[in-house]
Amino acid sequence: MNRILLAAAFGSAIGAGGLALAQHGYRGPEEVTTLSERDVVETLDGQRARVTTQVVTFEPGQAGLPHRHTGPVFGYVLEGEFEFGLGEEPPTTLNAGATFYEPSGVVHRVARNPSTKTKTRVLAVILHPRDAKEVTTPAEE
Repeated sequence: MNRILLAAAFGSAIGAGGLALAQHGYRGPEEVTTLSERDVVETLDGQRARVTTQVVTFEPGQAGLPHRHTGPVFGYVLEGEFEFGLGEEPPTTLNAGATFYEPSGVVHRVARNPSTKTKTRVLAVILHPRDAKEVTTPAEE
């Protein structure tokens, strides 16, 4: 019984820490929920790596602020439409079921829900150095 309570307390603490990490540094209007953080055996530019999985929710018409990630992002549109623009590329609109990729450090200048009626949810899997203090940082304009 004590092991179960200890495991539950440890899991809650890690979950709360993950949510705090997701909100540190970049503070856009969209809701970011960290689902998991896992150390992996792969390296990123010779550094030990971690994978953070997040769900990002945009309310109707809501847009995020320009930002960067400390490693590559692999994304999947879970629900709704997602207007997506990296660097100087023109934005594109992705529908539920579409996937996308963001290279490390590129400015994600457009992240928006173009719908005025439905929310958008995006699953983001971010590979980043283990020692990164933040996985998402504001873009310097």
